[in-house]
Amino acid sequence: MFVAGIGIPLMATLNAGLGRQLASPAAATFVLYVVGLALSLGLMLAMGGLPSADKFTGIRPHFYMGAVFVVFYIVSITWAGPRIGIGNAVFFVLLGQLIAAAAIDHYGLWGAVQTAITPKRVLGIAVMALGVYLARKPA
Repeated sequence: MFVAGIGIPLMATLNAGLGRQLASPAAATFVLYVVGLALSLGLMLAMGGLPSADKFTGIRPHFYMGAVFVVFYIVSITWAGPRIGIGNAVFFVLLGQLIAAAAIDHYGLWGAVQTAITPKRVLGIAVMALGVYLARKPA
């Protein structure tokens, strides 16, 4: 997960540059997804192929909202990165992730492992948020 975290600002920087060259965050996002589709297809085939059709029956529609959120994220970071800086954009992403993850875990939403928000956990999230803020705060 640490390496995946490293990939977020790298992806944001590269896609923001592509968005500037194409003069369109949406076009850069489209290119990202075309490349991602090809890579995902190759990975899926290498790992055993397409799941059988019966695996797709009964999937509740809200589980497909992940795709909506990831498109929103990619377009947003591609647009915001060049305007406010990748570090500042990622700061707000991390802050949002900390708060949302704590709420999702607390309520066990969508099948997540339920982990109560305790005062100790709130303090830990606040310290993390403060640390990210201080790391990105302009001199």
